[in-house]
Amino acid sequence: MTPQFRTALVYLVAAALWIWFSDQALNALVNSQTELTFLQSLKGWLFVLATALALYWMIGRDLRRMEAVNRMLLNGHEQSLRVLVSAMDIRHKETGDHSERVMRMAVGLAKRVGVQGKPLHDLTFGALLHDIGKLALPDAILIKPGKLDGEEMAQMRRHPQIGYDLLQRVDFLRAAVDIPYGHHERWDGGGYPQGLRGEAIPLAARIFSVVDVWDALITARVYKPAWPEAEVLDYLRDVAGSQLDPGLVELFLENYGELKALGRMAEVS
Repeated sequence: MTPQFRTALVYLVAAALWIWFSDQALNALVNSQTELTFLQSLKGWLFVLATALALYWMIGRDLRRMEAVNRMLLNGHEQSLRVLVSAMDIRHKETGDHSERVMRMAVGLAKRVGVQGKPLHDLTFGALLHDIGKLALPDAILIKPGKLDGEEMAQMRRHPQIGYDLLQRVDFLRAAVDIPYGHHERWDGGGYPQGLRGEAIPLAARIFSVVDVWDALITARVYKPAWPEAEVLDYLRDVAGSQLDPGLVELFLENYGELKALGRMAEVS
């Protein structure tokens, strides 16, 4: 039984009972027709007030129940995605907390830009799934210890499009596609897969790119050692305005200590 039908049914039953019992009571107690008319009008207004309050409470209760169910579904989705992401990180030979770390830092940077509500929720899922397209790539490319050749790099550059295609198949993830599809675009237009430039790149992708570049350099990968922190920060300053959004790089560096602390929380969560 739907909430709307249940509410309407309760309303009809309550109205029928009220009308019948109240009419019987008034007819038994009142002899004057004028007084009876006044009391019936008053009875009607009391009924309207009582049923309005009852409907307000019932609809509010049902909405709270629906919100609780939605939260359970959302939590279930997020838990499932975190399991998938952990498996992806292990397969890619990343540190076990890579995706969680960059997600936390990207969310922290996004909040400082003013992103909130559903766009922030979509950014969170997009950051977790930023490399989901790599699921379709062979291990020989993903974990190759040396530099990729031309053909291998061409295959690697397919993963944003693959990620986009995968997320379009899932209703609740379609709005989270900006980061998986756009985090390899460049501010100067030299990125891929679309070659977007400047603010034509979705904000979520520009935010994530700053964090992703930082993380890629400061952590050891199968193909390179970790860079010293000072060199990583200098690199971000150097590529601001070419590879990365200069305003977001500046904001990242201004809040670096706090954002780095957010990333470290992933290591103990």
